[in-house]
Amino acid sequence: MKLTEMNSAELNNFYETAKKDYDEILSRNLKLNMARGKPSAAQLDLALGVLEALHARYEFANSKGDDVRNYGIWDGLDSMKAIFSDMMEVPSSQVIIGNNSSLGIMFDVMSRGMTHGFSGQKPWARLEKKKWLCPCPGYDRHFGITEYFDFEMIPIPMLETGPDMDMVEELIKDESVKGIWCVPKYSNPTGLTYSDETVRRFARLHPAAKDFRIMWDNAYCIHDLTDTPETLLNLWDEAIEEGTEDNVFIFASTSKITFPGAGVAAMAASDRNIVDLKRHFTVETIGPDKLNQLRHVLFFHDINGVKEIMQEHRAILEPKFRKVCEVLEEEIGNLGLAEWNMPNGGYFINCNVMNGCAKRVFNLCRQAGVIITDAGATFPYGNDPQDSNIRIAPSFPPIEELEEAIRVFSTCVKFAAAEKLLNK
Repeated sequence: MKLTEMNSAELNNFYETAKKDYDEILSRNLKLNMARGKPSAAQLDLALGVLEALHARYEFANSKGDDVRNYGIWDGLDSMKAIFSDMMEVPSSQVIIGNNSSLGIMFDVMSRGMTHGFSGQKPWARLEKKKWLCPCPGYDRHFGITEYFDFEMIPIPMLETGPDMDMVEELIKDESVKGIWCVPKYSNPTGLTYSDETVRRFARLHPAAKDFRIMWDNAYCIHDLTDTPETLLNLWDEAIEEGTEDNVFIFASTSKITFPGAGVAAMAASDRNIVDLKRHFTVETIGPDKLNQLRHVLFFHDINGVKEIMQEHRAILEPKFRKVCEVLEEEIGNLGLAEWNMPNGGYFINCNVMNGCAKRVFNLCRQAGVIITDAGATFPYGNDPQDSNIRIAPSFPPIEELEEAIRVFSTCVKFAAAEKLLNK
């Protein structure tokens, strides 16, 4: 029976049972963590071959005669570009290779816009007003960047097809709106993939601001979890056809393929944007870590090597995702307390608990020794207007600990909902 259908006596009995279960959990002194989408140790072990790929007798000069151990090659090795070209589905000539973090590249791009601007426009730091569109629930670290640079962040609701494009198309008539964050495939945290029509509408955008930029963070472009992977229409091709390629920055990395702390990140941009970015990057650094790029090239060989290791990741991750959904269904599936999804890929399970309960669930979990992502983190400024969204990250804990953590989470959801309904 759903809690909202219970009479007063039934609801009080439910509350007392949930409280008793929660008190028993407190006595266990648990220490479980599923706060962030970090790869597990078993996943990291899949890429140990990267560390063995180079040896002292290897020929370090590339086809142009550059020694990869030395300074230079600001935009990265051609062989690494070729792999990212296939991953990101853009020409290799448009790819810039960075160091380990795509988030770092995004920060640098935003910094470039702040200090020098894009498309010949005034630097963003000199504007009286500057706004950024933030589809939500979304990625908290994206929002952290625009908050750091003092943008006014405007929440854009996420629909089944992706961001509410009617709202986006209306808001970009304002010249002070300078960009939008996007995780287009297996979005963080909803797991949704943008529809073909949504991608086409992004490509057809003609904002009032000439320096408007779509930050297309395709972090999960090859992170499939099932035999029915979703496909994402190629924004680059659509933008080229529309003549709007200057609006687009595309990002990806090997962070959840090899090592998050020592992977390789990349971005793709138009020729005009690359000219702007080169001025920034070549002052910031004489060149990225090309030895790490070379290690990855020797480990992967090509895109097929990337796809092979992703199958091994799937074998580790898919059972964890299924376990979370099984436990949630078993514990709270018939109570009407929450909604969640089993995504076809990505790193997160999106859960919406009863309105007004997410912060309470978070605090109950924390007190019980289970660390989850902060309630509200998936919204700009940490402000979830419904106080309902919670991001579940199944990847890091061993499956036995994950199951225990989700059972604790479920008890907290029950306890918080009963409290609310009883006005405790």
